[in-house]
Amino acid sequence: MRTIWWDMDGTIANLYAVENWLPKLRAEDPTPYKEAEVLWNMSQLARLMNQVQKLGYKLGIISWTSKGGSASYNAEVANAKASWLKLHLASVQFDEVCIVKYGTPKSLVMNTEDDILFDDEEQNRDNWLGEAYEPDMMIKVLKALLGKGWN
Repeated sequence: MRTIWWDMDGTIANLYAVENWLPKLRAEDPTPYKEAEVLWNMSQLARLMNQVQKLGYKLGIISWTSKGGSASYNAEVANAKASWLKLHLASVQFDEVCIVKYGTPKSLVMNTEDDILFDDEEQNRDNWLGEAYEPDMMIKVLKALLGKGWN
């Protein structure tokens, strides 16, 4: 079954706008992952996610932990990201949530070569074996999958 995957940081969560995000991550402070604002109208995004899921698509999150983080910090990051998803996309029941070590090729979590990825990092999109899009294409692609065109 085809899965649609979302990266979090820079794709749906505005991590990079959190004040002092980088020094905090280097100090193994998980609060930027909790405090990140949304990058989209999340009620619209959730509605579209739920509609494509009803058509038979699976929904997945594929996101990295912090670069160079210890095992205990990476566990905190994974918990913070799970909490963020519950807060901002509460109505969405993801089929898979994969918070993997920083730098792990995201294509390793693919279910089929028809899977779709939304990710802000060009390298992740280039290495993906299925369709991969920049975040600004998210709503258009979901609407197209629903047969509502590219508008």
